[in-house]
Amino acid sequence: MRLQVLGCGDAFGSGGRFHTCFHVEAPAELGDGAFLIDCGASALIAIRRFGIDPNGIRTVFLTHLHGDHFGGLPWLILDGQLVSGRTEPLTLVGPKGLRERLPAAMEVLFPGSSTAERRFTVAVIEMEAGAPVEVGGVQAEAFAVQHPSGAPSHALRLTVGGKVVSYTGDTEWVEALIAAGRGADLLIAEGYTAERPVRFHLDWASLRARLPEIAPKRVMLTHMSPEMIAREPDGYIAAEDGLAVVF
Repeated sequence: MRLQVLGCGDAFGSGGRFHTCFHVEAPAELGDGAFLIDCGASALIAIRRFGIDPNGIRTVFLTHLHGDHFGGLPWLILDGQLVSGRTEPLTLVGPKGLRERLPAAMEVLFPGSSTAERRFTVAVIEMEAGAPVEVGGVQAEAFAVQHPSGAPSHALRLTVGGKVVSYTGDTEWVEALIAAGRGADLLIAEGYTAERPVRFHLDWASLRARLPEIAPKRVMLTHMSPEMIAREPDGYIAAEDGLAVVF
């Protein structure tokens, strides 16, 4: 499985980085096309910059409904309709509230776009913590975290062909992160600060103290503040836009 970081910035673009978006490709025999983990507002720009075929993205898994994590969906949908000539279905998997929030966002940005006729379907699946779903060959499980977003916020555990990628999303430390990340081939974790507590966000010191219980094979920190971007990595992969990891 190959994961490429399309965006790893915080909400404010620290370090000139794109908003959160990870592109994952699995072998054809294991899944139904590539998928995204989160789709922040700048995602389509990053898709173009890194040469990703947007029509090859079959599913988008969302941690929560903040603009830097789901705000790129209107552009992805409109690109398929008006530019890339998409015909294959697009499935969006996110927390309860996505079915209402998505058309509202589309209407604010491009009035009339949410009801425009398309040559492809957009299916919305609302996940709940503790109720796994399988979409396009991906087994997805959500875990409740602490990050107010006007809807439930989740950590995600995604399994394809026995390989596991987990993502904390944005959250302060919660015990659910242990189950979400346990034994993962790759744990992507928010590392907003080194030690300084920031409410509803995760610092590296808090995560590092609990890593023996989580026991992931590799850890990648993302959504970093300027202080973390400037820090020399110690025991983790520092996410950068364009970075690819194979596992």
